[in-house]
Amino acid sequence: MNIELVNTGSELMLGRVLNTHQQWLCRRLADLGHVVTRQVAIADEGKKIQSAAAEALSRADLVITTGGLGPTSDDITRELIAELLGKKLVANQEVLAHIEKFFAKRGRPRPAKTTVETFVPEGALVFLNATGTAPGLAMKLADRSWELGVGAGSSPSASSKWLVMLPGPPRELRPMFDDSVVPLLKREFADEIFICRTLRSTGIGESRVQEMVEADLLPLVKDGLDIGYCARPGAVDVRLAAGGTSAKKIVREGESVVQKILGENIFGFDDEEIEDVVVRLLTERKKTLALAESCTGGCIAQRVTDVPGASAVFLGGVVSYANLAKENFLCVRPETLQQHGAVSDAVAWEMALGARAKFGSDFAVAVTGIAGPGGGTPEKPVGTVFIALASADGVEVKKFLNVWERAVFKQVTATQALEMLRRRLVSA
Repeated sequence: MNIELVNTGSELMLGRVLNTHQQWLCRRLADLGHVVTRQVAIADEGKKIQSAAAEALSRADLVITTGGLGPTSDDITRELIAELLGKKLVANQEVLAHIEKFFAKRGRPRPAKTTVETFVPEGALVFLNATGTAPGLAMKLADRSWELGVGAGSSPSASSKWLVMLPGPPRELRPMFDDSVVPLLKREFADEIFICRTLRSTGIGESRVQEMVEADLLPLVKDGLDIGYCARPGAVDVRLAAGGTSAKKIVREGESVVQKILGENIFGFDDEEIEDVVVRLLTERKKTLALAESCTGGCIAQRVTDVPGASAVFLGGVVSYANLAKENFLCVRPETLQQHGAVSDAVAWEMALGARAKFGSDFAVAVTGIAGPGGGTPEKPVGTVFIALASADGVEVKKFLNVWERAVFKQVTATQALEMLRRRLVSA
């Protein structure tokens, strides 16, 4: 099945709002076995919206538009699509009742402008909005009425197409897609087999990962395996995908090949983040963690506490950015700072020991480094990082050189710190 997305919104084109619809819808559709073939984003302009919709319908079996269904002056998708298809807009009493109930439940008067949301193209399926007022719409098109200037009922095609219009806010679009669009897809389109598996690795660069695995995967590529590589801060994803009746077997064999070659560099699969894995391992082993962060400024703690259940294993952390904070809160000795400098293996060592002692944790991770852009020296250039891991077995310190802008520097360093802990937990 050929699927295309048309995302509308001038705010997208101005860079004021991040277009999350493309990623979320593509992932949900792929999980259902339907891979999106094309997506575009366009401003809230009449001719552009109509042209994009008509072009997508000329190729696709299913076109999904997002945005432009609300009550304000820039919400024009509903009217433009109706005009494109030669459909009249008719009042829908079910939508009106839903909107009135929506505002009554909140003790607010219904704004007059919401009346426009009650008008829908004739013959359209209506998806009531569980978290808002603008309804979603779906239309089955058995002719070529989407061709500008042709009009409804002309040049019947061999097969019908579906056009689905969804509201723009993600909190409205996502439940509507799951509750209304998914059943429509299952009812109107044949099931397709598509298997996708992502292996997440760290410690090896993207180009090197490809060099290591591509030759051994080549026979499976000839059988239909699709391979993709995606570099992220401190990590590289290897995506394996295939379609058809043998897809599961091909992907499973590809996964075995990649796991054998990359080995312990693989920290997780699909949507797993390294912090998810670390929290799970700590929970399984009934161990606790404390943190002492300098150059990462609390980034590691944020990532760990983003994981549900982290409170059972994460005891706390200290952001000891200044030397005085390292002394007062982590018991780093002044002579160590004076002799070795704040960015040193000796200071990282004492920070980790101090955090473990202060919180009484099984493990403590400490980081100290130079995020830049200034502060580097020939001996310790910008990007220099020392990461220490303290446990009952002692302290391990590693040195890294992470030459990135500050935001990426923090994420890469946090990933390296979590990876040190993950490997210790796996080997325990």
